[in-house]
Amino acid sequence: MLRVPGETMRELSSTAFGDIAHLLRPAHLAQLRKILDDPEASDNDRFVAMELLKNANIAAGRILPGCQDTGTAIVMGKRGHLVLTDGMTMNTCQNTGNNLPAQVDVLGTKGGGSANKTFLYQQTKALLNTGSLEAFLEEKIKTIGTSACPPYHLAIVIGEGDPTGRAFRDLDWEKHILEMTRNLGIGAQFGGKYFCHDVRVVRLPRHGASCPVGIGVSCSADRQVKGKITKDGVFIEQLETDVSQYLPEVTDDHLEDESSATDVVKVDLNSMSMDELRKTLSSYPVRTRLSLTGTIVVARDIAHAKMLDKIESGEGLPQYAKDNIIYYAGPAKTPDGYASGSFGPTTAGRMDAYVDKFMANGGSFVTLAKGNRSRQVTNACKKYGGFYLGSIELNKNVEVLDNEEDGMEAIWKIDVEDFPAFIVVDDKGDDFFKEWLG
Repeated sequence: MLRVPGETMRELSSTAFGDIAHLLRPAHLAQLRKILDDPEASDNDRFVAMELLKNANIAAGRILPGCQDTGTAIVMGKRGHLVLTDGMTMNTCQNTGNNLPAQVDVLGTKGGGSANKTFLYQQTKALLNTGSLEAFLEEKIKTIGTSACPPYHLAIVIGEGDPTGRAFRDLDWEKHILEMTRNLGIGAQFGGKYFCHDVRVVRLPRHGASCPVGIGVSCSADRQVKGKITKDGVFIEQLETDVSQYLPEVTDDHLEDESSATDVVKVDLNSMSMDELRKTLSSYPVRTRLSLTGTIVVARDIAHAKMLDKIESGEGLPQYAKDNIIYYAGPAKTPDGYASGSFGPTTAGRMDAYVDKFMANGGSFVTLAKGNRSRQVTNACKKYGGFYLGSIELNKNVEVLDNEEDGMEAIWKIDVEDFPAFIVVDDKGDDFFKEWLG
């Protein structure tokens, strides 16, 4: 009989969450490096993979976390019948009062963007033929879009086990669906092959009258780790601390290629008005890669709700929302000596409902975030002459501009330098994602 004190599980959990805030699994990093080495990968695929590897390398220093989205803490546990934990004896079972399991086996965090892309569909047996299942899965996978930060680890669970009622992995369909995702053209956020790193398809027994299908993703911040408690001790999975080995060597050829790049449009935000910025962006098509330098205003969910209140009360939008790009983001805690904590874009779709109203009131004409937008944003951009830019990057300098009481949800002013972005939606109503999402 093994008795495990509650403090042991708390220490294991604390260590695990500390590790996954900064470190990734070697296999995940190897998949990112594979994109760099694949001649079939698009330039955008390679750009995203390289930025994610550079970000992972910085995060491995254990000062800045790999993602500013702290995520939902998920702890799943399995307890052997010969293991006792605090509150348990052979004949009693005490409720923890907080839904915690008795023993930790797997730990992870899931950002809101990817958690919101977890779906359960109740279908029927009619789905279970190759043509119907393939069409259904392609349609639903497209709707995941890029707001959950690809390249993804995609998981699909289908209610159709083998005749004995056992669960099994369907390796043939895993290969088939992975190839399907690579032919979509969405790629690692901005077009290409690497929408997914890999796919898992699990078949489970089902009731004869139904056929449930579950689809979920783990994003590019693949924060997972396994722990184990046995009679021999407490163990935790070793994550990668030396990310540099996955980064390519920098050569003179690389430097020459970057310095002579002609497909990146440099934009000095501080040298132009909002009207001039919109005129500049209007001269380039969707998919154009930008390099932004200057001041940007950061505002996310709470800030947008408060700005809407100002419009509806007759006060109107603040001037900073009219004069600057609005970046949907929020910083994590700032370490000593740093300009800010981890600072990256949040999912754009949550702010879609504000765009038309804000543009009608003379602001939010150029927004910046991650992921695809709804049709109402495309329509608003066409109607009012606006733009949506996609990005995955960081900032140079940060200061609070408004709503300081809201912490990370305050409105911030940031200075960026060579900040990479892409034109995703333009003022003509063109949308990079329309080919896949309609």
